[in-house]
Amino acid sequence: MAANYTEASIKTLSSLEHIRLRPGMYIGRLGNGTHAEDGIYVLLKETIDNCIDEFTMGHGRRVDVELLERSVRVRDYGRGIPLGKLVDCVSIINTGAKYDSETFQKSVGLNGVGQKAVNALSLEYRAQAFRDGQSRLVEFAQGRLRRDGKVVKSEERNGTLIEFTPDEALFGKDFRFRPEFIEDLLWNYAFLNRGLTLTLNGKAFKSEHGLRDLLQKNLSGEPLYPIVHLEGDDIEVAFTHGAHYGEEYFSFVNGQHTTMGGTHLAAFREALVDTVRNFFKKDYDAADIRQSIDAAVAVRVMEPVFESQTKTKLGSTHVGPNGPTLKDFVGKFIQQTLDVHLHKNRETAEALRTKIESSERERKELAGIRNLARERAKKASLHNRKLRDCRLHLGDRNERAELSTLFIVEGDSAAGSLTATRDVQTQAVFALKGKPLNTYGLSKKVIYENEEFHLLQSALNIEDGLEGLRYGRVVIATDADVDGMHIRLLLISFFLQFFPDLIRNGRLHLLDTPLFRVRNKRRTIYCYTEAERATAVAELGAGHEITRFKGLGEISAGEFKDFIGENIRLEPVSLNHLYNSDELLAFFMGKNTPERQDFIIGNLKVEKDLVAV
Repeated sequence: MAANYTEASIKTLSSLEHIRLRPGMYIGRLGNGTHAEDGIYVLLKETIDNCIDEFTMGHGRRVDVELLERSVRVRDYGRGIPLGKLVDCVSIINTGAKYDSETFQKSVGLNGVGQKAVNALSLEYRAQAFRDGQSRLVEFAQGRLRRDGKVVKSEERNGTLIEFTPDEALFGKDFRFRPEFIEDLLWNYAFLNRGLTLTLNGKAFKSEHGLRDLLQKNLSGEPLYPIVHLEGDDIEVAFTHGAHYGEEYFSFVNGQHTTMGGTHLAAFREALVDTVRNFFKKDYDAADIRQSIDAAVAVRVMEPVFESQTKTKLGSTHVGPNGPTLKDFVGKFIQQTLDVHLHKNRETAEALRTKIESSERERKELAGIRNLARERAKKASLHNRKLRDCRLHLGDRNERAELSTLFIVEGDSAAGSLTATRDVQTQAVFALKGKPLNTYGLSKKVIYENEEFHLLQSALNIEDGLEGLRYGRVVIATDADVDGMHIRLLLISFFLQFFPDLIRNGRLHLLDTPLFRVRNKRRTIYCYTEAERATAVAELGAGHEITRFKGLGEISAGEFKDFIGENIRLEPVSLNHLYNSDELLAFFMGKNTPERQDFIIGNLKVEKDLVAV
């Protein structure tokens, strides 16, 4: 019998209750810190954004970030929050100075929500403001005021200090901040705010050349020509071309990293094509012009409109209420500045022409091979026999669609165990027949000539880019032995060469499976490391037995369910701190056996060394 629908059924939540009940509306995903887009980093970003707004308005040239295990402390040296409004500014939604366009003309946060969400989603939260020789401290727990300090004298420099500890009830008991993600965040702030110094536990982040530095730091290999760096009022652009596949963009609005792009990035991509066509007086295909591009685009606009609270995609169509459209603003800037740059730098122009025509030849060659591969697949009635698909896919209108996962496993044995225990709604399995081909040094046509790679590409639906990706997560699940590690390297090499966006967007993961099972008659403990095994042995005491898992095929379906369910352990494959993937691939996957052999011998650890470590 359905419950009665009466006046008592209607509930009104306070802003605090709503933020804690629906955190995704305010910070996007929650997560435990293993992904750069997880909520704990959004909390930090929202805090630093306020410091950046102060710097942009000409107040404070330094921001200090201190990471203390599970807590973060952020100190700026701006004007400091007005002492009498400190509680309101950090706890009452829709409160702030950013509604006054004269005070914060081109701010990132315009809706008075960010810092309130940080407060509400933190187990502990402290805010202290310093202004003109006075200070005030307030403390909260899960968004509720615990201490409302009085105004006291202070010798500290003006500014604001925020310290927060994310609530493990929301982010999980195992959440942790990864310094590499915070470092990337701080680097982006430095690149976009020349003259500002940020520190993380004393390590300084500062840039002299803005987006040119950003691009130089993130290039996967040697550029084909010197980075083109263009600057104007409220716009900055840097780009070059490399030897990789795909297009790589870093886009920003008012200092906000718009990872999903938006209207400003679309305007740049279109303006680049138009300008190049006009300069060379040839109607090149847009895909050939943009193939292998590495670009960074930053604009500043009045009252930006983003497509979500997390501000990852710009939706604004105009630079300001009375300004030109973003398409016209970006287009005119690129047309004028890039045309002049190419005329002044003929070697760059010729290198660009050579790259475009090379991409054109490869595209036409691939078109023929692609058609042959498709015809061959049809005649053999291949469909995709290696794929055991799931029912939900990325892009479906279902809240679980983001969880859709493709496990890439080695052999039918492992595929059988995983298939028998998977969640058929969200988990798919793709079985390799053995070690895949080493694709290093090969062109993209190998995907169509190699049946296994062709079927994998088709399963993922990424032939024409990530827009059609069918799974939220792509997981390499191989044995924890030498052969399994080799297969991991071969697959990562394949994705890194031909589909690097899959890695850049945090979609590729490695499945962590236990090495040991330690059990007695009462209890079973799965151990992922030697240290965990030693701890388990000590806990179970005498009478225990140890099983070493040599391969995924040895793990029963019942056991496998524990490893791919709620307790799944995934290690994201990341390009963080990888400054030249070409060199990395050449060393590990290229034909340099003597050098690689010397490296292995020089770094080899025998079992007694491992025990000592």
